[in-house]
Amino acid sequence: MVVRRIRVLIIDEHEAVRRALATRLQRVEGIEVVGSTARWQEGVHMAVERLPDVILLEVKRSDGQGLVALRRLRDECPLSRIVVLTSYPDPDERREALRLGAVRYLLKDIGSDHLVREIRSLAPAPIDVPR
Repeated sequence: MVVRRIRVLIIDEHEAVRRALATRLQRVEGIEVVGSTARWQEGVHMAVERLPDVILLEVKRSDGQGLVALRRLRDECPLSRIVVLTSYPDPDERREALRLGAVRYLLKDIGSDHLVREIRSLAPAPIDVPR
């Protein structure tokens, strides 16, 4: 059986957050960060090109377009699992994000082990490749 790495894309306006997430995830065996960007439009383009298994998306954006971004990602990349990462919880936003297709709504201060478990739980099943 061949187990491929879980491909993750990070979309967040805050560079420090993107760097920290990428650093945390790159250290984990079996996870590959395939891209990171501040701009959601670029994130959609990257997702279409790179086909991530999991997209980490901050929906609280200065442009107010976080849920628009979520909808576009869901439409353009229906096989990617979208996880909303946010700095503070908002029950209405959570409900709407899940309605629009997010599979998780997590706080950014989530521990590394917990985040990795969440990502792994969303990964596609291993592929058995004949030799």
